[in-house]
Amino acid sequence: MLAACESAPSVGDGPYAKLLGRAIPKVEEATGLTFKQTPVLETRTKDEVREFLLQQLTSERAATQLAGQERVYKLLGLLPASTDLNALLRRLLEEQIVGYYDPATKVLYVVDGVAPELVEVTITHELVHALQDQYVNIDSIQSATDDADRQVAAQSILEGQAVYAQLRASLGETGMRMGGWDRARAAMRAGQEGMPIFSNAPMVVRESLLFPYTGGADFVHRFTTRRPADTVLLDMPISTRQLLSDASYFGRGDTLIPASERRVPRQVTLPEPARGKVVYSNVFGEFETRLIMYEYIPNELQAGRAAQGVDGDRFALIELPQGDALVWASVWDNPVEAAEFVDQFTAWLRKRHPRIGSRDALDAPTRRYYAPPDTAKGRLARSVIVQVETRGTRPLVVITDAPWGQADGLVDPKRITIDN
Repeated sequence: MLAACESAPSVGDGPYAKLLGRAIPKVEEATGLTFKQTPVLETRTKDEVREFLLQQLTSERAATQLAGQERVYKLLGLLPASTDLNALLRRLLEEQIVGYYDPATKVLYVVDGVAPELVEVTITHELVHALQDQYVNIDSIQSATDDADRQVAAQSILEGQAVYAQLRASLGETGMRMGGWDRARAAMRAGQEGMPIFSNAPMVVRESLLFPYTGGADFVHRFTTRRPADTVLLDMPISTRQLLSDASYFGRGDTLIPASERRVPRQVTLPEPARGKVVYSNVFGEFETRLIMYEYIPNELQAGRAAQGVDGDRFALIELPQGDALVWASVWDNPVEAAEFVDQFTAWLRKRHPRIGSRDALDAPTRRYYAPPDTAKGRLARSVIVQVETRGTRPLVVITDAPWGQADGLVDPKRITIDN
């Protein structure tokens, strides 16, 4: 357990001082941590919150990541062509936000006019973030955008711990043990349905926003059950695979594996393309691979099986004169799981492009697909190549999705490197 101060901090006589005074010891008990400094709470108008959100979403690092994600999601058919992802996220956050902790100012903010029944929940949740920031560098975690999978895993622990601690603070240990957690988890998802902007957002946006709260809290619940004397902040999962799979993080059976023996995602490095320019590159990881598959194969079991066993990946969005291309390389635990992914991706591809044709008999490890123009939906002709080769004992799957005539030779699979 992390070192803690001996006495609770004074909260003064500021806004919500009495509520803050009640919430602090509950948060400390729920997390097993103690505030090192007195948390500061201030109120903000809705206009001030809107300005804060705008600054967050238009920062250079956020704007670059969102612009890349938008183009990749559109290429994969996860977003309509007309979607402005940055503007959509801003509207979504404005619809939902009632308070936030800003690691830059070290201040917890509550929006003026919040419904009384939401005030205590909001303050308790954001107090957890203020407490976390006294033990780990939240701003550093949020700014690490070169590995989106690791970023999602870390963000899920921060939000998941805040959700879980808030529930423990309100329900108590007895309430949590008597089904309170299961009811609260269902209520979190159901509560979003009353928000019209969220309810009408594309699936990939909804699930990406929900996962850090629901998936993260679920992991923290399992962590607290299996390692009650430890704090998750000192031993955070480094991938969504570790977050989703108990075997990948805790180990199999009752014996916990040390962190040094957990499987670390392999680092996949793509070479420079033969043509065009790489404008965005990142990692999907297991969770986002599931989301991609779920868009056109809306079966949670099948989507989960398709992504299970991915041991590292990297994609690159390549800008060509003819349009955007995507190269996605992923390494798998074994040939069976790689084959499952390829089979499910083939089914996904046929749903994505109903008129697609295939020429996969030319070379057994390589499958080639041709999607003719679909003028009714404004789709241009594209070609997709799926290649499988073995690197040591691990299969490498390389998918190239490009405008017609541009997929061949865009990236040489032989030059893709895999570390670890």
